[in-house]
Amino acid sequence: MRIRMDLAYDGTDFHGWATQPGLRTVQGTLEAALATLLRVEAISLVCAGRTDTGVHARGQVTHFDVGEEVLREAAGRSQGQLPDVLLPRLNGILPADLRVRRVAAAADGFDARFSALWRRYCYRVADRAETVDPLARGHVLAWPRPLDLAAMNEASSALLGEHDFASFCRRREGATTIRTLLELAWTRDDQGRVVATVKADAFCHSMVRSLVGCLLAVGEGRRPASWAGEVLRAGVRDPGVTVVHPHGLTLEEVCYPPDDELGPRAAVTRARREPW
Repeated sequence: MRIRMDLAYDGTDFHGWATQPGLRTVQGTLEAALATLLRVEAISLVCAGRTDTGVHARGQVTHFDVGEEVLREAAGRSQGQLPDVLLPRLNGILPADLRVRRVAAAADGFDARFSALWRRYCYRVADRAETVDPLARGHVLAWPRPLDLAAMNEASSALLGEHDFASFCRRREGATTIRTLLELAWTRDDQGRVVATVKADAFCHSMVRSLVGCLLAVGEGRRPASWAGEVLRAGVRDPGVTVVHPHGLTLEEVCYPPDDELGPRAAVTRARREPW
């Protein structure tokens, strides 16, 4: 069976998603808990988007493959439908900063990474003294100068659409930096904090934090709104673009097509994406 799991985590004390020897990661922690629960030697997880060190998630999606008999043995005499009976047991093993919110049998053709239509992140900034909350310091960036959201939205408009985002990505050999940016908008929430909503078909390494760093420079008046488009067109990393701190970033949502389109979507995505 292929199992889908939806996750939320506080990334503060995790060294990102991907397993790394000797380091506490989301993937490593979750795979260890699953192996314990299912009484197997190892479980291999695939996620919708690999978050960096310190980045949070409310809407991470993963999948893994396991034999139905293994699930039945792990469930024991529990009442209910497989595999959702495993949810409370799994959360009982996991630490408090990592929660599984849903466990379900995946539809035919589902792939957490390749079936996704888009991922949505939010980056939160407190740019006024009255909006800096010490209790929110773990997921909101405190910024020392007020930001001009109109200028930031003007600059953001030049980045929308399909482009080579090499200027905003850390290159990996053999991997494409072409992405389709579907939304990049700046608003204030009901507490007056600045929120950047960033949605794309996929993201390359450090892309969101680089985009935010570029646009913060525009928002505080150090750069004109036209600068963002100039950086994009240059096609190389600009030393003037700061990669902002990870703690303000949260993976909020991953969107998938209807069940009968999951397989075709995965095939299309595989054809144009390099493997990790």
